Formats: sequence, C-alpha cells, structure tokens
Amino acid sequence: MKPLVSVIMNCFNGARHLREALESLLLQSYENFEIIFWDNASTDESPDVARTMGGQSRGRLRYFRGQSTVPLGRARNLALAEARGEYLAFLDCDDLWRPQKLEKQTALFEANPRVGLVCTDTEIFDGKRVLKRLFAEAPPARGNVFAALMERQWISMSSAALRREAVMAVSRGTMAAFDESFNVCEEADIFYRIAHDRELDFVDEPLTLWRVHAGNTTFRKFGQFADETLRILEKHRRLYPGYDTEHAGLVALLTRRAAFQKAVSLWREGRGGQARAVIAPWRKFSRKHALFWWASYLPGACFDLAARVYFALPAGLRR
Repeated sequence: MKPLVSVIMNCFNGARHLREALESLLLQSYENFEIIFWDNASTDESPDVARTMGGQSRGRLRYFRGQSTVPLGRARNLALAEARGEYLAFLDCDDLWRPQKLEKQTALFEANPRVGLVCTDTEIFDGKRVLKRLFAEAPPARGNVFAALMERQWISMSSAALRREAVMAVSRGTMAAFDESFNVCEEADIFYRIAHDRELDFVDEPLTLWRVHAGNTTFRKFGQFADETLRILEKHRRLYPGYDTEHAGLVALLTRRAAFQKAVSLWREGRGGQARAVIAPWRKFSRKHALFWWASYLPGACFDLAARVYFALPAGLRR
C-alpha cells in the first residue's frame, strides 16, 4: 500500500544520536508512513545503525546512499525525489518526535485541503534538559501568514510537514523544493514560498525536540545569513510582482535584519569600526541595534559570551 506520509531523514555522520531519533519515529501512533533515509556518504557507523533499525521498521525504511557528500539542500532534494507520500515530514538525525506528532499533523492536513504546511511546537533541548519552547517565544499564527512568518520564524525543520501538492506548486512541477544555492536559509526559503501561496497550520503541543550541541555553529554563520537574507528578498521581488509595494514593511525588515547579521559577522572578525558603519543607519531603530552598537566596542573574542547573552534575552528585545 502506498504510504500517505514520507518521512525524510538526511544523514551525514549522525550515528551518535541516530538510533534514538529512529526509535522516536518508530513509536509514532500513526502508522501509514515510509522513511526515506538518505545517507550523504557518511564515514561513521550511520549506515549500520540505519540498516539495523530498518530491520525493526516492518519494511518502512528505504535506505539510499549518495556516492559523494553534497550540500544539505541538494541532499534533501535527492531524498524528496524518492518520496511517495502525499505529505512530507522531516526528522533530522539528532532530533526526536513524540508519539502523536504525525497523527495530529495528518489530521490537520486532512481537515483543510488549503493547508500547505503544518508544524508543531518545538522544545529545544541539550540532550538532558529542555532549554525553551519555540511557541513560547514566537507565538504562531494560522491561515495566510506569509508576512507574520517572515517577521518571526517559528518553524523548526524537524517539526515541519508539507503537502506534496504545495511543494510541487512552488517547485514548478518537480520535487526539487530546496533552493540548492542557499547554504543556511534553504529551509526558511521553502517555508516562506509555501506560506505565500498556501495556508499554514500548527499543533499547539511540543511534539518535536530539537537537539542543540555545545559545538553548534549556527550562531557563527551571521555573515552567510546576511547574504542569504538579502538574496531571499531579491528572490521574492522576482517571484511576486509588486512585492515592494505590497510588503514594504518586510522589505525594510529584511534590510535591517541583513545589516544586523553583517555587522555581527564583522565584529566577530575584529572589525568593530566596520560593524558600526553597517549598523549606523539603524542604530536608533531599536534597543537591539543600540545595544549592539555599544557591544561592538568590545573585542571580537567576546562574541561567544555576547551570543549567549543575546539569545537569553526576551524575544521582544531581540526584534
């Protein structure tokens, strides 16, 4: 029987937490799903773990291995090309799901054919304790929420499920949903494009656990985020005629956001003066920009401490 849901798992040397992730998937209360496991040419024990757990999956797990390691966006597209389900969910190899995740997401898709994406609340955890919940920080919205989503991203990758039809619509009839030219914003990009054309919904329960690591490098990639934020803006201008008029607020927001990201990157490299020059037009715009202005006088070596302080601030101060 053709599965209704395809769960995409992209893996590159993820053996450390892979068994736990797969166990959480096999404990789902909803059963009509397949697992598309795409091994991005791992050199650790990931293939052995996947095959062992695949034997416990009652034939659900389909294992694929690339001949060489490719960027994540490309790997996600390769995995999507193998998917057979009407709904597409994603589980990264170090994250976890609670048992009712797929069941509750599928019910929302079935209840409203206009919905193109359903996510769940996400608990961010370090493997031992929960650090925070995404919905507590950025309350989500239902329906046509394109602008709201771009203002406050509330979708974690492992919480997202997409309607196949919506993916093909924004990908011109293919399953190549992820823009392979992006390195850090490929996930946000597809969420935004679906939100522009379709309704979004969510399960207001923490059914996804997003694992963060001590060595996580996301917050060290501000320079890439700056470049790709501006590229998303230009992409939207090409895709959606009249964008600057209809979404003038978003244009200003993305421009400010990219300036802040670029300034942080410059400061981390020890170029505080250049960072202040970039942020100068926005210095009086918000407390966040004003605080960064003064922080940029500190040595760039203070970046890690400042990043921890910044992400501990209330969401209102970080906007």
